[in-house]
Amino acid sequence: MRSPDRRFGSGGDSELHGRIPWIAAFILVVFAIFFGRFFQLQVIQTDDLRLRSVRNSVRTVRLEAPRGDILDRDGRVLATTRPAFGVQVMPNDVRHADVVFPALAQLIDTDAETVIQKVGTPRGRRRFQPIRLAGDLTYDQLARVESHLYALSGVVTDVRPRRHYVARDLAAHVLGFIGEIQASQLETREFADYRPGEVIGQAGIERLRQEALRGRAGGRNQIVDVAGRVVGTLDEIRPVPGGSVQLTLDLDLQEAAESAFLPEVIGELPKIGAIVALDVHNGDVLAMASKPGFDPNDFAGGIDTETWNYLTKDRWKPIQNRAISGQYPPGSTYKAFVAAAGLEEGLVDPKKKVFCPGHYRLHRRTYRCWKRAGHGWVDMREALVRSCDVYFYHLGRELGVDRLAFFARGFNLGRRTGIRLPQEMAGLVPTSAWKERRFKEKWVPGETISTSIGQGFNLATPLQLAVSYAAIANGGTLVRPRLVLRVADAEGRLVDGPEPEENGRVPVNREHLDIVREALTGVVHDVGGTGGRARVEGVKVAGKTGTSQVVGLKHTEHLDEDEIAFELRDHAWFVGFAPADAPEIAVAAIVEHGGHGGSAAGPIVQKVLARYFEKRAVQQIPAEVAFVEVPVAGH
Repeated sequence: MRSPDRRFGSGGDSELHGRIPWIAAFILVVFAIFFGRFFQLQVIQTDDLRLRSVRNSVRTVRLEAPRGDILDRDGRVLATTRPAFGVQVMPNDVRHADVVFPALAQLIDTDAETVIQKVGTPRGRRRFQPIRLAGDLTYDQLARVESHLYALSGVVTDVRPRRHYVARDLAAHVLGFIGEIQASQLETREFADYRPGEVIGQAGIERLRQEALRGRAGGRNQIVDVAGRVVGTLDEIRPVPGGSVQLTLDLDLQEAAESAFLPEVIGELPKIGAIVALDVHNGDVLAMASKPGFDPNDFAGGIDTETWNYLTKDRWKPIQNRAISGQYPPGSTYKAFVAAAGLEEGLVDPKKKVFCPGHYRLHRRTYRCWKRAGHGWVDMREALVRSCDVYFYHLGRELGVDRLAFFARGFNLGRRTGIRLPQEMAGLVPTSAWKERRFKEKWVPGETISTSIGQGFNLATPLQLAVSYAAIANGGTLVRPRLVLRVADAEGRLVDGPEPEENGRVPVNREHLDIVREALTGVVHDVGGTGGRARVEGVKVAGKTGTSQVVGLKHTEHLDEDEIAFELRDHAWFVGFAPADAPEIAVAAIVEHGGHGGSAAGPIVQKVLARYFEKRAVQQIPAEVAFVEVPVAGH
């Protein structure tokens, strides 16, 4: 008889022996899986995993390229790039945000709530992207942050190039400003190789010469520890700075032009308007100012809402470049073109006189001269010198609106000058066909009367009048205004040097232009001339004053000037050139609501001309005179 224990043991051994192969197979499969995975990680995916490992400890930082300098014609810097120190946070590396953020806020002189709002709660890949909290720290702020970095996990400082406009608002409308690229721009072919967040020129020369000024970004691979702190650098590709753009602007003349618009008495409001100075032979823009202006430095680090609202919503439109887009009736400055047209058409004997009783009668309507008592008997020269309206009422009616328009267009009015700046306006030269097309009405003779003295539908920009008077000065050549002298790369090699361009000739021969030019000299230098306040000592100046009405005369004719609301006062013009006998420079200025051209705009032009000839006189001093050795006492 067998014992129960032996039967049990014998059966258990047999069962165990039966399971061993399965257990062994299971163990082999597990080890095979582990070995296969180990082989995959160590052999097959070794390069990929090594790259991932590096990425876990290496941070790639984009190094922005400094924008190139913008210079004046003498090589003086108008816009450059300076280092701006900033602080940023890597969200994934921040430990104890409730401690880090308030501490950081205190160090950079802001509040914790602002920091927390800027960081937000980034998700996914955004946790590994730096968030810039401040972009232009003072040296004190930078020192405080740097000395506490050991306790601020995820916080790093950096230095980036920041655009700097040396003279603040000087020539702001020419230089333009920069800003972050817009989504609509990224969709265009022009910006196909740009990426979101890049800063580009958005206006002026910054916009037009964006590619030359841009430069090429670089990068740096930094080694970081588990707290996100930088502990070393693997490699670096240095950014390539942008090239330089040298303008035709003369910094001295630009300063004179801008300062001429400042109030002469403390407490007075600054003047509103624009001024343009041109070289009459090649079209170089020597100065261009528009007031009120703005400081393009406000855009360099991202403009705040309050400043942007002021620039875009203020009624005086400080961001508008009035020199090229401000359109005004040219007023009596137009009389020079009417005189030239009358001479060319043979309708004027310069010596023949017309009587001015202070008014001109056409049918049932009376058109007044600006001088109520009248000018008496005046010939063409006297009519220009004293700006007699009645003389030009007669001449304008003889010419008719369409012949007036032909000559006005011939002097480059009613069309763009071709300056390489955006948003230039064309002005308006009315014709009978234009009125029929625009208003579905016939032209009436009374409108020709207004047109003949630069009123009515006429509109011109300061730049157009500067070009037109430059043509009178140089003998009839219309110059295309030029702003850029040369463009160079980062190494100083010439990339582009735009040549001066002609834009046609006026339809008036030189002999007739000389007659007009001599009369314009009398405007400034004759007794009774309306432009006496534009005189420059030692220089003969030629020019013409102008007053363009903002509202009809009937609304203000019985009021003294100080009784008229500012917005209803006339605009004041002066356009001139010098020296009158061998012209070099033409200047056009308008003062909005300034009243009379001779008293408001004339002195502004005078200051620019005076600075031009003062500078030229210094440049012409012989070297042996300019550098005379001064004896030292005791020798």
